[in-house]
Parts: sequence; structure tokens; C-alpha cells
Amino acid sequence: MNLLITGGAGFIGSNLIHQVIDRPEVARLINLDCLTYAGRLENLVAVAGHPKYVFEKVDLRDKAAVLEVVRRHAITHVMHLAAESHVDRSITGPGDFVHTNVVGTFNLLEACRAAWAGAQGSRRFHHISTDEVYGSLGPTGFFTEATPYAPNSPYSASKAASDMLVRAYHHTYGLETVITNCSNNYGPYQFPEKLIPVVIQSVLARKPVPVYGDGMNVRDWLYVCDHAEALWTVLTRGSSGETYNIGGHNEWANLNIVQLICDLIDELAPQLGGGSRKLITFVKDRPGHDRRYAIDATKIEKELGWVPAHRFEDGIRATVRWYLDHQEWVQAVLKH
Repeated sequence: MNLLITGGAGFIGSNLIHQVIDRPEVARLINLDCLTYAGRLENLVAVAGHPKYVFEKVDLRDKAAVLEVVRRHAITHVMHLAAESHVDRSITGPGDFVHTNVVGTFNLLEACRAAWAGAQGSRRFHHISTDEVYGSLGPTGFFTEATPYAPNSPYSASKAASDMLVRAYHHTYGLETVITNCSNNYGPYQFPEKLIPVVIQSVLARKPVPVYGDGMNVRDWLYVCDHAEALWTVLTRGSSGETYNIGGHNEWANLNIVQLICDLIDELAPQLGGGSRKLITFVKDRPGHDRRYAIDATKIEKELGWVPAHRFEDGIRATVRWYLDHQEWVQAVLKH
């Protein structure tokens, strides 16, 4: 396959590239990224000189440029991760989310439809989405692939719209598509505006650690390397036109995650003096803040045999250790 990964300089994208570039099925891997604030080539230093790797600095909103990349590299498979993804930013600037997540996905679908018309051999468009499209759960229950969409933020609404476009292109034009909706990811190279790196950096700086509302908003957390493995599994073995939910069976309230990270830093960086939980500060809740997300990943487990390989206790410890050991990376990405 000539594999196009969009958003490959971001958090999940860069981890995915590290994991799949040496797979024998991949003849070439093209990373399309416009390098907004969250896309960092520093994430890909280890593969920059790889003989299979090509980087294309292209904005998905540029329809002609997207088509040119798909045609010039004879792309056969797409893993579409590029998106504006920070909920707080979507509240203050929703327009960027509509243009990138909806129009950008449309441009990529159109490019593949044009380039693949009459093509021989395997083609596939894998759209990577979020569990946030399903809205908010009460204290019980889980999101399944049949859960009705009920997005509550401009971010999740833009992702829901892009999911619907991908579905429509499969049913209307016969495009080979798969969609995955994943729970919260954590791990190395996550931009330091998301919850876990924000907590780590605040504790290291001995600054207040912000927690929205009462801290009891619940998320299902998945180690990014497990997500990357699931994405590859769906790309190569998922059924065309299907959606697969990806989750970690690992629900944590935000406050409990924050407390755990404080305790891990006290253990791993005792020179800071300990007592990091005292830094926890409750702040005004985010507008439209969904109370609970939880994924039922039965379908991908039963049909494709994927289950997470990492225990949360091991993954979160490795993540905290990675940030402690890579403060130069954090400082470099925060400068831009």
C-alpha cells in the first residue's frame, strides 16, 4: 500500500507512524500535515530519514493541493486523523473546526473519489473519529456503534459531520471506507494543552493544577500505542462500510486521574518536595461539558480480535516518565 496519514505530525498520528512504517504491507508512507500549533515535526525525528517516509506540508482546506498529493503518490490507503481537536478552542473559535474537520474531510474524500475512479486493486479510506460524537452518558451504560449521535460541543459536532460525510461517500459512491470512534488517548507526544500533560507540567512548575467543576467527569482512557494497533487492525481487516468503537475498558473520573499523576510525580521526582495534591484547584466548569463517556468495544474485539495490550497503571507511569525525561520537547512545542 501507498499509505497517506493525515495529521501525522500530531499526537496520535506520530505514534501511529512510528508503529506502522516498518510493516511489510507499507511500500510508502506519506504524512500530510499543515503543521498548526499541535503538529510538530519534532515528533517524527526518528523516521525523518526513513526510505519509506515522505512529508507533505499541505492544508486539507486546499482542495487542489490535496488532490495533487493523492494522485502524485498514487495513494491506495488513507488513515485520516488530521483535525482540530481541543474542545476549549472549539468553544472560543468554532469556525476553524468546521473548516478543517468538515470541509477538510470533504476535500480528502473528493480527492480519493477522483483518484480512485476505475482503479484496480485494493483501496480504503479510514476515518478516525471520537467517542464525543455520541454526547454524554449517565452513570451507567456504554456507547455502541448503534448509539445515536448527540454532539454537545462545536468540536464533537464537526467530527459528527465528518463521520456522516464518510458514511455518505460509502453508500452513494461505493468508496471503500471504515470509521473508528475512540475514547480518550494518553501517551508520549501529546500537545501540552490536554488534561494529562497539563497536569504534569503544572505539577512540575508547582503551579495550580486546574480541574473543571467537581472533577467527577468520567472518561475512558486508552494508551495511544494500543489505539495505533487498533487503527491498523481496522484498516487492514475491518469490513467495508463499518464503524468500530475503540476503548480501553478503563473509566476514570478526572479528579482521580489528576490525583494519580500527582502521586506518580511525587514518587518519580522526589526532589520537588512531594505534596503535589495540594496544587489541585477547582475551576469553573467548561460550557457543555459532557459528564461521562464509556466505550463498548465488543465489536472490534469479537470481529477483529483487538484488545488493549497495556494496563493503565503501566501506561500512565510510562507516560509521566516520558514527560519527565522529555522536558526539552515540551518547552520546544510550547514556544510556538
